[in-house]
Amino acid sequence: MTDFLTAAFYKFVELPDFAELKAPLLACCEANDVKGIILLATEGINSTIAGPAAGVHAVLAYLRRDPRLADLPHKEAWSTKSPFYRMKVRLKREIVTMGVPGISPTRMAGTYVKPEDWNALISDPEVVVVDTRNDYEVGIGTFAGALDPDIKSFAKLPEWVAQAPALHPANGKKPKVAMFCTGGIRCEKSTALLRAQGFDEVYHLEGGILKYLETVPEAQSLWQGQCFVFDERVSVGHGLVPGQHGLCRACRQPLDDTDLASPLFEAGVSCPKCHANTRETQKNSARERQRQWELAKARGDQAPIGVRLPRPAAP
Repeated sequence: MTDFLTAAFYKFVELPDFAELKAPLLACCEANDVKGIILLATEGINSTIAGPAAGVHAVLAYLRRDPRLADLPHKEAWSTKSPFYRMKVRLKREIVTMGVPGISPTRMAGTYVKPEDWNALISDPEVVVVDTRNDYEVGIGTFAGALDPDIKSFAKLPEWVAQAPALHPANGKKPKVAMFCTGGIRCEKSTALLRAQGFDEVYHLEGGILKYLETVPEAQSLWQGQCFVFDERVSVGHGLVPGQHGLCRACRQPLDDTDLASPLFEAGVSCPKCHANTRETQKNSARERQRQWELAKARGDQAPIGVRLPRPAAP
């Protein structure tokens, strides 16, 4: 039974009045029993929401009544339980944080490449393929032959770009670059960064990995592993079938069967990847939050204050 519809969406668009949009948008979501998180900034909107189908579609229709968001695209997925416990609308400096002033995806993003054309592009030996995601995302899956910047956050990508030997000019010419991410948002910004730095041929996967996994048959796929997603599914494979990864509620990293079986894994408290990085007092606080969350879940309540929600799609 698939009662809950999840919609992920983003758009880079100038929203100088973004702060004024918060209250009515939150009211619309709450009135339609929709939960999740919406980020608003002067550069646009980024969100993942979930709820009854009619409610989610009502929120999308509300957003599209704004002429600036009339063509707002979204991706859908179904689940038997809600991936969110509360609704948040947050005001941000950027809808995806890079920290480089003057980068405008609305004017400078690279060339879109459709999923069905992606294999041919990244198979070209003259194309440098870059995975723009964080290290824990790359760790469970990526495209064959892609460069891994090994970054902890997207804000570290500009530093890697500046130093990466593969992106240095050869014979006075900058290379062709193809970039990809989960749903496309980070690629729009990273390709805009490269274009601002004088790269002429910069491409990105339209719709991101998720659209590729949905569109390209597994037999023809160059994707290897699973794709981390920013909701309770944790990871998905070809056809967007949910994977087998768990999620550490403390460090928010995906966990495989070995991690989950480790004595260092404690639900809501720690995992092998973060156990050594927190003090016992922090672990005790996390244990109490986990206990409160489990009690609230058993009652069917919303997540108690202090329990971290799944992050928005980095769609």
